[in-house]
Amino acid sequence: QLQLVESGGGLVQPGGSLRLSCAASGFSLDYYTIGWFRQAPGKEREGIVCINSGDGTTYYDYSVKGRFTISRDKAKNTMYMQMNSLTPSDTAVYFCAAGFGVRNPVVPEQYDNWGQGTQDAVAS
Repeated sequence: QLQLVESGGGLVQPGGSLRLSCAASGFSLDYYTIGWFRQAPGKEREGIVCINSGDGTTYYDYSVKGRFTISRDKAKNTMYMQMNSLTPSDTAVYFCAAGFGVRNPVVPEQYDNWGQGTQDAVAS
């Protein structure tokens, strides 16, 4: 059974940091495009950070570039997202995702494996 399990979300003050983890089981992330998406209340799910499995390139949405970093531990079959300098506009439910044969890594419909989502809130 292919599964992604997230951990690490929570409440943090503005300027703070969070690190999200996403552990995969039942398949190897090595062959998949992996990404982090978020969905704020009343908004569509958006891709913010992705690693393309084809060429290894990394995409960062302008809203998080310089503050968020995606990484993965191949030995643990786990991906991470380090989030720094958080602001209230970063409040959302965050999802990890993995997709095979993804053409456009920021489009949610391109992914077929999703984590359960973690609620992250930034408030003073």
